[in-house]
This record gives sequence, C-alpha cells and structure tokens, in this order.
Amino acid sequence: MASPKLTPLGIAVLELLHEGPMHPYEMAQLMRERYVHMRVNVKAGSLYHTVERLLRDGLIEVVDTQRDGRRPERTVYGMTQRGLDEFTQRGRELLGDLATEFPAYLSGLGVIDELGREASLIELEHRITRLRAAVAADEAVLQRLAEDGTPPIYWLDWRYQCDHRKFELQWTERLLDDLRSGRIAFKDEGQPKLTLITKEDDDERKTS
Repeated sequence: MASPKLTPLGIAVLELLHEGPMHPYEMAQLMRERYVHMRVNVKAGSLYHTVERLLRDGLIEVVDTQRDGRRPERTVYGMTQRGLDEFTQRGRELLGDLATEFPAYLSGLGVIDELGREASLIELEHRITRLRAAVAADEAVLQRLAEDGTPPIYWLDWRYQCDHRKFELQWTERLLDDLRSGRIAFKDEGQPKLTLITKEDDDERKTS
C-alpha cells in the first residue's frame, strides 16, 4: 500500500535522518539552528506527531533508546529503505517540478485600482517598510549562519528566501514610484471628468 504523500515537515524530518539517526529533541534543535521554520510550519507537538506518522507508515524505525540521568528516555529514530526511497522520489519532484503557487500578494496587486490611489500607496508604503526590516533581519541571520560554520548546503533554502524577499522589495519600490509618478495610472486618472447634466440644464441649453 502506498504511503500518504510526504508533508513539508515529514520531508524536513527525513532530511535530518538522512544525515544519521537522531531523537526528536535533536531534530528540533537542528531545525531551529537552520531556520527550517521559515519554510516549514512547525508548531508545538507537530514534530512528534509527524515522527509518529512516519514510524506508522514504515518510513522510519526505532534504532536506539537513550537515557541521560533523570531525564525521560529518548527514542532514537533512523530512516528505513522505504523511507529513503520515498524521500528521494519526493525530493526529486520538489526540486525539478514546477508547482503552481498562489501568493497572497498577487491578489493584493489585483485589487489596487479598486482600492484607489490613496489607500494603495499607503499600504504599499507599509509593505516596503516591513520588507526592509525583514531584509535587514535576513542579512543578520545569513551572517550568523556563515560565522557558526553551518555548511552552506544546509541553508540554500534560506538564501533563496532572502533573495526572493530582496527582489520583492525592489519590485515593490519600483511599483510605488511608478504609481506616484503616474507612469502607471489608476483607471480614473488622466480621464476627462464627467459632468452631471441636470434636466434644468438640458432645458436651458435647448431654449438658448
């Protein structure tokens, strides 16, 4: 029977176990150190739930148990051959296939004209402020990763996100400038204003 499709967190767990057996606490530590939470939604308890599901599906197995003093016993997991096969297949799909995605920002861009000039410019200014702060934070994280010796192969995903955020910032800054300058006009800009003609005006025009 085929296993359910691997979730992003399931991929992240198998990614770590590909390096060698480890217990969930160690997985959580490495995920924090490598900022995996920036690409995978890791909530409290979700890691342990995912480990249990991978074990149930036969993709991982218990290889050891460890006890450190009075601390609770920790179960060490390793990847099975079936897990390696599933991981490799899904990894190839994720890396090579083009997936259609629906970023929320695109929907926001689609309603700019309906929001109007004033509201749109204000919200774009807010977005740019937040993006600039995020880009500065990204640079600090990249520097920390480089300094602590984390191999670059483990933070390619982070570098991609940082570059993507820089691109979005630059693109949005150009958009804001184009809207302000009129190079991109709102629908009602530059159009002749319609004058409401009343019945009295029409009657006067006809008798003049």
